[in-house]
Amino acid sequence: MLRTDLIASVPALLRRHAQTRGDRIAYSDAGSSITYGRLCATTGNLAGHLQDLGVGPGDRVGLLLPNGVAWIQACLATLRAGAISVPISDDATEPEVAYRLADAGCGIVVTTDGRAGLVRRAAGGRALRLILVDRGEARQDGLRLSDLAGTAPPRAPRDPDAITDPSFIIYTSGTTGRAKGVLLSQHGMLWVAAACWAPIAGLSGDDVVLSPLPLFHSYALNLSVLGVLAVGASEHLCERFSTQETLRLLAQERFTLLPGVPTMFHYLARAAPPAVAGFPGLRVCISAGAIMPATLNRAFEARFGVPLLDGYGITETSTMVTMNWPTGGRVPGSCGLPVPGLAVRIVDPVESRDLPAGQEGELIVRGPNLMAGYHGKPAETAAVLRDGWYHTGDLARSDPNGFLTITGRLKELIIRGGQNIAPAEIEEAAGLFEGVGDCAVVGVPHADLGEVPVLFVAIKEGSALDPRALLAHCRTRLSAYKVPDAVHVVDEIPRTGSGKIMRFRLREHLGRLAAGSA
Repeated sequence: MLRTDLIASVPALLRRHAQTRGDRIAYSDAGSSITYGRLCATTGNLAGHLQDLGVGPGDRVGLLLPNGVAWIQACLATLRAGAISVPISDDATEPEVAYRLADAGCGIVVTTDGRAGLVRRAAGGRALRLILVDRGEARQDGLRLSDLAGTAPPRAPRDPDAITDPSFIIYTSGTTGRAKGVLLSQHGMLWVAAACWAPIAGLSGDDVVLSPLPLFHSYALNLSVLGVLAVGASEHLCERFSTQETLRLLAQERFTLLPGVPTMFHYLARAAPPAVAGFPGLRVCISAGAIMPATLNRAFEARFGVPLLDGYGITETSTMVTMNWPTGGRVPGSCGLPVPGLAVRIVDPVESRDLPAGQEGELIVRGPNLMAGYHGKPAETAAVLRDGWYHTGDLARSDPNGFLTITGRLKELIIRGGQNIAPAEIEEAAGLFEGVGDCAVVGVPHADLGEVPVLFVAIKEGSALDPRALLAHCRTRLSAYKVPDAVHVVDEIPRTGSGKIMRFRLREHLGRLAAGSA
């Protein structure tokens, strides 16, 4: 049943909950908490001040913050000002921040004192206003979020009712070139809450959610920010995932729902003491972001006695495409049934004809949660949005009952512990290192993380190369999860006549290395 009452503008949802549950804790973190009543007031103040700073409809505001209450305030206030929120990983390197600020055209960035210098360098001399969040660091010049949120602005927030216009630019790793900014609307994101989180996972105003997910990801933005807001639930935000901290918090018995990625649930099952047989109060866990192995799903549920519902989603569809239900049967290894209201097809990747159940093909999707496109990239948008269908680039098959199983990727995306990695981004960074003549990246299986990137390098003629120094160079230009797990030196990178990397040849090379060491 579609919960149409949840599909409303962020200002309308805030006012609704401020009136009906104003004293209820909306979001909390390790050092602070905020009620729905206070959240409605502070985001209104902050939105009005953003407008006073010149933020107009459709302008972009960057968020470079750790998970926490301040992140929520900055994001929701941006929407109330009619602007577009641009979340950026708090762990992003200077080149990654520079690209996103320039590509999105951010004029204001909300960040911490500790990251202010990096943001100013990343701006490259462009005019940029900073709004700073206090975290006990040496104070930098800039406006303070706490001051703006705590004082009445000269004018009321814009509070637009339109929810189909772009409200977010979420950067996702592509398979070629630089990261792409996915344009998502409040309507598309909240439609997922109304069609999936509420009716399938049972998310409601009675829930107390424990979220260790990074908020700059579409999965967390959809469930941990907007889904929680839509139903009026309460949520505790972990700054980052910690196995021991998550186990400690779950033992408090107050949390009812835990979202995560497969790697998190693997770590929890492995680290929980034998005496911990379950988590009183926890009614359901949700996994997305990467494929959930059937063995892990069964082992987790058997160990802790709580349903672990996994699904398949992508940023371009405002997250969820399929989901397993808590009732009825489940197919081991399957990512579940299509979310009600979505149309999905499995087609021949070359001929685009529909394939029968059991045959592998490309999964394509149509529905109200599709992105508007890639920001500033019409050619890339046209390549994947065709005749109203989003071509995912993922290979899948269905069984006669409609359960979908993801079997591989047409794209070369690497998914490490739920984090998407584009090989091209690593290759670009590694190619800047002295001595690298050519390079390529492939994903290889990893017991805990699912996949990790491995870098192959052909050394420039007449040069020498230290793999450890190359990895150190990568760490200065890439987020930690993108840094290759290993470097292998080869005579040449295998390529097709048109210059495309034959990654399967590199995987074969790894197989020979493994066989030789056995």
